[in-house]
Amino acid sequence: MNEISITSIKGIKVGHAQNEAGGTGCTVILCEDGAYAGVDVRGGGPASRETELLKPINMIEQIHGVMLSGGSAYGLDAAGGAMQYLEEQGKGFDVQVGYVPIVCGASLFDLVVGDPKCRPDKAMGYEACKNASKDTPKEGNVGAGTGATVGKFLGPANMMKSGLGTYAVQIGRLQVAAIVAVNALGDIIDLNTGKRLAGILSEDHKTIGNTEEIMYAQYEENRNIFNGNTTIGCIVTNARLTKSQTNKLASIAQNGLARSIRPVHTMADGDTVFALATGEVEVLPDAVGALATEVMAKAINRAVLTAKSAYGLNAACDFIK
Repeated sequence: MNEISITSIKGIKVGHAQNEAGGTGCTVILCEDGAYAGVDVRGGGPASRETELLKPINMIEQIHGVMLSGGSAYGLDAAGGAMQYLEEQGKGFDVQVGYVPIVCGASLFDLVVGDPKCRPDKAMGYEACKNASKDTPKEGNVGAGTGATVGKFLGPANMMKSGLGTYAVQIGRLQVAAIVAVNALGDIIDLNTGKRLAGILSEDHKTIGNTEEIMYAQYEENRNIFNGNTTIGCIVTNARLTKSQTNKLASIAQNGLARSIRPVHTMADGDTVFALATGEVEVLPDAVGALATEVMAKAINRAVLTAKSAYGLNAACDFIK
């Protein structure tokens, strides 16, 4: 198994755009010539776009891009910029009078980090597409991870800075990659040690606490737990999968969230995972699913390990000696 870049997969480009002062941004995964796609939504508060058409019973088989953004539901506007960009490139479904690109998307809640009136819009989505390339994508405080945070059960005063991470591997001809913006209510667990890399801070901000234990101790309190957190990501593979299999792949990849985020899939999260399959390599689908779980969990770890302190918030790097 060799580590590669997500953009090593043929036909895949990744681009970021962000407003650092505003504390938000977006990340686009372009598959301009189309890829089979699926989605799995587990959190109780999702903000998503064009997910209904990915159901196996519906007509559309392939899409042309996935937009991950901040800005809560407002950030869904960024996908319009991707549609404009792809149309200008002549990409999408030929409907005789023009081309209709299919761009799915999901947004996370980052409005309390910077300027709540600064949100990804069509112009920022277009910029992300212009920035999209085959270069290895930047990680941390970029794109959809610009305003991402974790450990929010006790509110903004005890949360930590997170970001965007990627991880990709190749076995033989098979390539499987993950890209994810980590904005969870819960804590992030180190896959190698089981310790918390980032999450809810102690009152003196000197140690990382345990959100699950705090939740158990306060289970009778009806608190507002920050309605709008959400980890959003995408699995990309060169495997040949049907639309149904690609949806199942997105579902299996949610196990990567379960391995690395505690608690996960809460009512205050909108956890959403997309999957894209470009169809180059015949595979055993379960092998792809197992790899998807692994790369997603590792990408989540990278999202917090590559994040830097910002907006007055500590990051995991501040606790690593």
